[in-house]
This record gives sequence, structure tokens and C-alpha cells, in this order.
Amino acid sequence: MIPGPTPIPTRVLAAMNHDMIGHRGPLFSAVMKEVMEDLKWAYETKNDIFIYPSSGTGGMEVAVVNTLSPLDKVIVLNIGNFGARFVKICKAYGCEVNDVKFERGKPADPKVLEAELKKGPVKAVLFQQNETSTGVLNDVEALAKTVRRLQPEALIIVDAVSGMMAAPLKTDEWDLDVVVSGSQKAFMVPPGIAAVSISARAWKAYESSKCPKHYWDWGLMKEQAPKGHTYTTPPESLIFGMREGLKMLKEEGRENVFARHRHNRDLVRAACKALGLKLLADDACASPAVTAIFPPEGIDGEEVRKLMRDEFNVEVAPGQSELKGKIFRIGHLGYVEALDLIGAIAALEVLFKRLGAKLEFGAGVRAAMELL
Repeated sequence: MIPGPTPIPTRVLAAMNHDMIGHRGPLFSAVMKEVMEDLKWAYETKNDIFIYPSSGTGGMEVAVVNTLSPLDKVIVLNIGNFGARFVKICKAYGCEVNDVKFERGKPADPKVLEAELKKGPVKAVLFQQNETSTGVLNDVEALAKTVRRLQPEALIIVDAVSGMMAAPLKTDEWDLDVVVSGSQKAFMVPPGIAAVSISARAWKAYESSKCPKHYWDWGLMKEQAPKGHTYTTPPESLIFGMREGLKMLKEEGRENVFARHRHNRDLVRAACKALGLKLLADDACASPAVTAIFPPEGIDGEEVRKLMRDEFNVEVAPGQSELKGKIFRIGHLGYVEALDLIGAIAALEVLFKRLGAKLEFGAGVRAAMELL
């Protein structure tokens, strides 16, 4: 029950069990073209999409090195561990970073962004759609509108690794320049693929970008993508799995996928509230992908993780950075159903009872089941 890597459906596992074929030949080229087109459906975009063999962090670096140059002024809306990662990547390439840090558990505030944009021109604004470390969903549309109103040509770069297909993200309608996703989240595929969409504005920025790059270079990918190729050898098994995962999502339907994720979120939050557990994020910004939970008083978050794993064979995620030991997280994105979550909640209740926590035993499971 972690927010990635997420469980893999049997259909995806079966699709990955495929012979290796020539990655420059017509059979695999057709598969790659299909995956790129289906990713455009997921992104709601007509922009170019490139696929890189990498983690989501690699995709974040792709976005930076292809659009920015040393000494470029950028704003990072830092609401958690992955906002902080954008800061690190930008600084590594010599950008002048305005690290706008928000209280953990809170989303980025468009009014704060407006005040920062009024201080002077910036090359780009970077932020997360969904901050995995805190279980917070940003209002991407409102943030994007703020940028376009005040600095129309600033780049908008969005890390949607844990949010893509868990919550709406309209790349073209919201005028987003670079959007990054990862295979191991709502796409229901093992880790190893990052996908990046690129707007016309981002391509223009690429032409003047001075960051060093080779493996990540969009220009090298642009030569290959129309042929259904990648610049480097692609992870064929993952591509076969990605094709099947996208097919499953399209069969379910975009709005149904989003509704399923919202229902999972509501089920976990209802159970936690019934048990008297404090949640890090408010309902208004609660992530449909992951929920960050404070353990009962006197119980360490890392102890919860260890005992859940050792005694119940249930994996929950840790707090990260300044939240380590203070919270634990339950992932509910991708191939996760309500009964999976109810089982995890039941294990939590038994564990907390054994640890002497004061709670109404069974209340969480009851609250969750009432939503079925």
C-alpha cells in the first residue's frame, strides 16, 4: 500500500512476458507509436511526447536541461520532498532558484505565486501536480492561469509523476509547457519509463538552452520519435506493459479512473477520521493518490511501517525529509481496489490496539465499508 511502485495487473504482467524483438524494426516501432499516441490521450495533449528509460526524477531532469540555462531565474513552488528535488536539479545546472516553500500538508497558493511573479521576470515556474511525500494535490489550473496572466511567456513545468491519471490534468487546455509522468504510478507498470510532453513554447526554449545534455537531449529524440524509435535502446518489456496499462485505462474511461481514485481517497480518509487519526492534508487539497497519516500519540511512524510489514505483510510508505518518523502514508493509486484498502485498515486497527492506542476498535473498517 505504497504510492509507487504500484501493484501490477495480470494483464500487464502477461503483456510484458513478450519475446524481445528488434527495437528498430517495424513491429516494435508500431508498438512505440501506439504508446506515444495513447500517452497523448492520458495527457490530453497534441504536443510531442518522448519516452525515456528512466525514473520520474530523470523526467524532471529532462524538463530542466532542455529548457533552461545557467543563471536563468526560476520559481519552484516547493510543497514537499519532490518540490525540493526540483530545487536541487535546477541548482545543479546553475539556475537562480527562488525556492518558495509552503507548510507541509498545504498546497501552493496562487496568491503567493502572484506576489513572487510581480517581483520580476522569470524563465520558468516549476511545481508538482501531486506531492507524493505529503499527500497534497495542487490546483494546477489556478497556478497555470496565474502564470499566464502575469508572465505569459514563462515556462510552466509540471511534475505529474504521481498525479497523472489519478487526477485531471489538461495539458493543452491549461497551457502547460512540460509535463512529466512515470510508469510506476497510475499507469500500473513497473518503474523505468518517464514520459515528457513538450509544447511549442518549450521547443522554443530548447533552442536557446545552454544546460549540458546528451542522454536527455530532446533534439536526439526528435530525430527518432516519428519513426517509433528512441535515441537509446528502449526497455521493451516495459513498453509492452505500458501499451497494455494504457489500454486498460482507456477501456475503463478517463472519468471513471478519476472517480475510482477519488473513492479510494475518501475511503481511507473516512476510516482514519473514524479512528481519530490526524491527517496531514486538509480535505480541500487531499490527494487521490496517497494519504499522509499521523500515528496515534506516542507511536513512531517508522515503527508503524516495520510492524505492518513484519506482522501483517502490508507495506506502507514512510514520511520523508522533515516528516520522517512523524507520519506514514497509504498509497491508493493505480491497480488498487476498495477491499485492498479495507484489509490494510483492518491491519492498522489490530496493530494500534496491540500498541495500546486509544481508539474505537473496528470503527475505521466500518466507516470504510459504509462507502462501498
